This record gives sequence, structure tokens and C-alpha cells, in this order.
Amino acid sequence: MTRIYSFAVLFFIFSAISYSVIEWHQTNNKQVTTIDNDITPDFIAEVLNSEIFNDKGNLTYIIDAQRMEHYTKLAVTHFEFPKYTLYPKNSSAAWKMSANEGTLYTNNRVKLENRVALIATDKKSLIQEIHGRYLELDLNTNIISSEQTVYIKGRGFIMYGSGLIVDLNTKQMTLTEHGQTIYKNIED
Repeated sequence: MTRIYSFAVLFFIFSAISYSVIEWHQTNNKQVTTIDNDITPDFIAEVLNSEIFNDKGNLTYIIDAQRMEHYTKLAVTHFEFPKYTLYPKNSSAAWKMSANEGTLYTNNRVKLENRVALIATDKKSLIQEIHGRYLELDLNTNIISSEQTVYIKGRGFIMYGSGLIVDLNTKQMTLTEHGQTIYKNIED
């Protein structure tokens, strides 16, 4: 019985050492990364300028970007430093919107991220500027929304909050969570 016991112990030790050596070699091998061809853009444009018109021939928005990459398989278009000029349906003054990054989806929704700014071109507008890290724009309805913190600069006030919804066509703004408002005297 001692011989069988000895062989079993030796076999167990040999198996444990073999397993340890194999595991050690696999962890020391460098991981080889492969580039997936599905994530390369189908179309790239540098210094993009595009004007979009509605079915009646009215200008709805202009997009300028330093770089645009279109991914057909992902159904998205990515922009670097996009600048939108939005023309509301009620023919009021245009709004300018810019960011460091933007992503356009097939449903005409644009997610703008990193240093997003919405600026009124009408100097008499109650709201002059809206700033945040993230804003979402629906190009079909001209409605802008964000759940993150925003900074709103208006005529005679500065406001902080989150949960923003702005309809550029009706000039209505909703802020679901108000943080702080600072009023100041304005001189016309």
C-alpha cells in the first residue's frame, strides 16, 4: 500500500507543478490585440461645412466641424469640434451651439459633449448663454435637453441647475432641479 500511496503523492505533486508552470507561462505571454475592421470609418471629412434645408427650402441648420467620421455599420457620425447654427421654425434669431465632440444618430439626435455652449445671436434674448459638459439636441424639433449640471447666463442673472429642456421654437425653458440664481443690475 505504501508504493501506491507514494506513486499517488508523486503524481499529485507532478500535476501541481505542471499546472503551475503552464499558468505562469500563459500570464507572461503578451496579449495580442487585433484591430477590428468594423470600427473604421466609412467616410472622413476634414473642415466640414454643411447647410441643411427643410422640404420647403428653408434653412434649418448649418454644421461646421474640424473633422467628421461616418460609421455606416454603427449608424453614427462622429464630429470633432462641431459648431451648429440653428434656425428655429418661427423665423426668430438663430442660436449657435458648439462642443468639443458630437455624435449624430440616425434619428437626427445629436449628443454634444465636453465644453458645450448654446449662445443666442439675439442680444435682446432673455437667455444669452447655456454651458455644460453634455447637451442633447433633436434636430427635428429644435429641443435641447440635459440631465447634467448646466450654467445659464441671461440678461441680469446667472443660474445653475440640472434637468434642462429648451424648445428653441417656442423659447420655453424648463429646469427640473434649480441650484442657485444670482441676480445683477443691468444697464440698457
